[in-house]
Amino acid sequence: MAAPLLFPMQEIKLNLVETSTDILVGGGVLPSLRERMCGAGIKGPTLIVSQPRVLKAIDRQVLGPLPVVMIPDGERAKTMRTVSRLINEMVLHGLTRQSALVALGGGVVGDVAGFAASVYLRGIALVQVPTTLLAQVDSSVGGKTGVNHRAGKNLIGSFHQPRLVIVDPDVLSSLPPRQYSSGLYEALKYGVIKDRALFLSFRRNQNAILARAIPALEDLISDCLRIKSTIVQADQREGNLRRILNFGHTIGHALETAAGYRRILHGEAVGYGMLAATWIAKEMNRISSSEAAQIENAVIGIGKLPPLDNISPASVMEATGHDPKLQDGSILVVLPRRVGRVEINPEVPKELVWRVVAEVLKFGR
Repeated sequence: MAAPLLFPMQEIKLNLVETSTDILVGGGVLPSLRERMCGAGIKGPTLIVSQPRVLKAIDRQVLGPLPVVMIPDGERAKTMRTVSRLINEMVLHGLTRQSALVALGGGVVGDVAGFAASVYLRGIALVQVPTTLLAQVDSSVGGKTGVNHRAGKNLIGSFHQPRLVIVDPDVLSSLPPRQYSSGLYEALKYGVIKDRALFLSFRRNQNAILARAIPALEDLISDCLRIKSTIVQADQREGNLRRILNFGHTIGHALETAAGYRRILHGEAVGYGMLAATWIAKEMNRISSSEAAQIENAVIGIGKLPPLDNISPASVMEATGHDPKLQDGSILVVLPRRVGRVEINPEVPKELVWRVVAEVLKFGR
């Protein structure tokens, strides 16, 4: 019998032509993982993929007898070498086409495990159990998987939708402050791109959110995932609409690449990227000063972003040239028009991007 939830569980259904995803959000839902998997029709041999720091913070008893394989901590684990080692473990544990791979961790675990699940036996079931706020509000849903290449972030990957997503805000209580803040930038993104009410609610309830109050977190996470599910249902493979989810990511990814995937977390890079996109929009007269100020103040209000010492504008600009979101060689940037609405602009002048990148780097010093 499933363990009782501390708070009412919210259920979201992501329906696509070939598959569907059940998304369950609730404080205390994690202990019912195995029951939820059975309810989703997952009955074959199962392997959990996680990282050392994650397992230290999770009660091992909730996983029961399910075997666990570890991958290294950090963004630098997102390599083809890690995927190859993981597939070796899948073979050793006898996973079949009826099996499932469970990604227990943050975005790195979800990306690597998701990619391995997508290519093993031409695709097996994937269960996402995100343990960071960033993964809970964003990367665990939508089916994007992949690993990095030295030339850029997520250059190797696939779309592979999870069968089940289990989101338990309780696990965030042990998340380091910097990791927690990193997820808040991604959550804020959803208010800017699609939902002014979410943005205003985020700002109004910011103290409760920063204090990690479970009811506030459950509402925030559910609202973000409903928005993402609606967007993914309309555009599963990022043909057009889904690109608005990349607000803050073009320059954010370039900053991560230029930093060698060290020193700056993904959400922090997105925070810088949202500032950059807002400044570009102001320069191009695509947003009013008052609306831009609301976005800037919200980003800055989350907390102090890490310094960007010893990163050059040239290295960031070079990294934008390898971004998967480029269109016909032009720099594509998602620009805010106002809080709750953005546009996809594939022709932002490189000179303007260079100038704004230089300002971002100064801001981070």
